[in-house]
Amino acid sequence: MKKINIKNYKKTLSKFTTGITVVCSQTNDKIIGKTINSFNSLSLNPPLVLFSLGNYSTNFKVFYNSNYLSINILSSKQKDISNIFSQKNPDPKKIDFIYEKNIAFIKGCIAHLECKIIDKIKKGDHTIFICKVLKVDYNDKLKPIKYFNSRYC
Repeated sequence: MKKINIKNYKKTLSKFTTGITVVCSQTNDKIIGKTINSFNSLSLNPPLVLFSLGNYSTNFKVFYNSNYLSINILSSKQKDISNIFSQKNPDPKKIDFIYEKNIAFIKGCIAHLECKIIDKIKKGDHTIFICKVLKVDYNDKLKPIKYFNSRYC
């Protein structure tokens, strides 16, 4: 076993294969999105999910002060969308959105979740957002995007 340091820790965690989501919220009629791979289900009854976001991430305050948001589970054809929303100042003008009750959903995703943030827990350098799932939609014909060893696979 190796001693823990940031480099070894990040490399070790990169060995866990994940899907990719983009979490979207809105402020002043502007869509704010962030690529997230730290997403998972928390409870079936009630339906709860969680994701974490670095406390110093771009637009952290927008998400922290939001009540509602969308979680968009990306398909294998949406690597470009993942890359756009992983930037510090993403430009969502290139993205096609669907709107429902002032919540923006990214077109072409494998699944969408409409969520209400019900709790936030600050731990270390991240905050865990716990969300109640209000509505879902999915497409069985699409395949998921996968992320392993710090790259798409």
